[in-house]
Amino acid sequence: MRDRLYYSHHKEHFHYLITVCDRAERNCPTIWPGINQRLHWSFEDPDAFVGSEEERLNKFREVRELIEVKVKEFINSISS
Repeated sequence: MRDRLYYSHHKEHFHYLITVCDRAERNCPTIWPGINQRLHWSFEDPDAFVGSEEERLNKFREVRELIEVKVKEFINSISS
């Protein structure tokens, strides 16, 4: 999947490359055309969470909400 994702966007230029989990930081491509800044935001990997289906879903939602807050803070910081 990683290769397909890269090749579907390789002609686009991005200013930021942001990884949000440590596994992505280690395994995802780090060189993209036009990247001005590479950032890593270390969030808990909800896929690694062990629990019932409902508990796992709640963990995914929790991490999603934390990422949403961080993205909004980031956008505000670069828009100022």
